Amino acid sequence: MIMPENDWLPAVFLGLMALSFLVYAILDGYDLGVGVLLPLDTNEHNYQTQRDTMIYSIGPFWDANETWLVMAIGLLLIAFPSAHSIILQTLYLPTSLMLVGLILRGISFDFRTKAPSKNKTKWDFTFKAGSLLATLSQGYMLGRYVTGFEDTLFGYSFSMLASICVTAGYCFIGAAWLVMRTEGELQIKAAAWAKKCNLLMAIGIFAVCVTNLTFNQAIMDKWLTFPQILIMVPITVLFACLFGTVHLYLTKVPMKNDVGCWYPFFCATLIFILCFIGLAYSFYPYIVWQKITIWEAASARNSLMFIFVGAVIVLPTIIAYTIFSYRVFWGKTTKLNY
Repeated sequence: MIMPENDWLPAVFLGLMALSFLVYAILDGYDLGVGVLLPLDTNEHNYQTQRDTMIYSIGPFWDANETWLVMAIGLLLIAFPSAHSIILQTLYLPTSLMLVGLILRGISFDFRTKAPSKNKTKWDFTFKAGSLLATLSQGYMLGRYVTGFEDTLFGYSFSMLASICVTAGYCFIGAAWLVMRTEGELQIKAAAWAKKCNLLMAIGIFAVCVTNLTFNQAIMDKWLTFPQILIMVPITVLFACLFGTVHLYLTKVPMKNDVGCWYPFFCATLIFILCFIGLAYSFYPYIVWQKITIWEAASARNSLMFIFVGAVIVLPTIIAYTIFSYRVFWGKTTKLNY
């Protein structure tokens, strides 16, 4: 039975699921980005020290960050089972590759950090490979989702573009995290990485926006008709200010007394939020683009109400321990001890 469109429960669950995906993209995004950015040079001891510091910077947080992905997928399965079936059936292969990447990260982190090993460099490379595999897979899945799982040249090409853009975005927020959490030579190197990724991310967002508006008439009508088109101007100016001011700040790193070290990460977070809101506006009320709406995909109302009570308890708990862990381990990175 299809729910009436004035029922608030499916919209609430869509909001909870969207929030979970957004928080995951920001929090796990930066630690995936740090993994991708691990330097590969093995000739100098200094590179190993930098890799150690990079791993230490995400050590207290990275596994807890993935809780938000579990939360989002769980909500999709329970609240929108028919959409879950369509999405994961279509994305079975990239989902499997993403899980392989996440498993490689977990294994390599534990072996390089918690167990004495003479082959720490090997596990560093495994961590980097797992991070890269996960980010590329997530970007590809996003591209497939955005195109409505089109089995066309455009659909697959757009998905490849999205995989590169998402990887660049994760590297940017990861480098911004390192600027905020580290000092000295590594902070300067992170600022250089962030400047390059800042440019790639800006180009990627522009390319994705133009592609979507050009090849998708429904999305074009949503954004380029009056009065919605008036929103485009301030949004474009805001994006330009964010990318421009971050670039200017990064050229001056390190700042005296590390003033404003948080600013690149703040801007990266804001850019992620704006992009996510733009996607949500473009595709609402579809949960699978032009195939199934949230009301068509929703579970029975009694089931949703029962799950809603659980979500009201679980979500604040996750938020609370996330805030607590970041508060406890905040500040510049120090060595992890197990």
